[in-house]
Amino acid sequence: MSLRDLVRQEAAAHMTPVERLAQLRSARLYFRRPEQPGFFVSETVEGPVVAVFTSWEGLALFAGVCDWASTTAEDLMEQLPEGVRALVDPLGPHPFVLDAVMADASADAAGAAHETAETRGE
Repeated sequence: MSLRDLVRQEAAAHMTPVERLAQLRSARLYFRRPEQPGFFVSETVEGPVVAVFTSWEGLALFAGVCDWASTTAEDLMEQLPEGVRALVDPLGPHPFVLDAVMADASADAAGAAHETAETRGE
């Protein structure tokens, strides 16, 4: 692991969920690709989830050698079936769930911050 990776992990550890989601909107997420188009969905006590990773190395630790695909978090939220959430970096030090409600809240918060900056003339 590089120093840059360590700094990035430490910075992410201190972010609020909204800040983390705002950063993830355009970030690439990696996931295991099934033979047919779609996702590997796991049933959990919290409901169905898809494991996704912020690096292909994280995916490799989770799934080993596998077929994989990647997309942005924003695109992922549009592609997931209704009711299915994404579990981001489940083996990492700070895993979190990404769902449509959280993504909408992140977009609303980012829009409000942008409007505030515009009214201040920034």
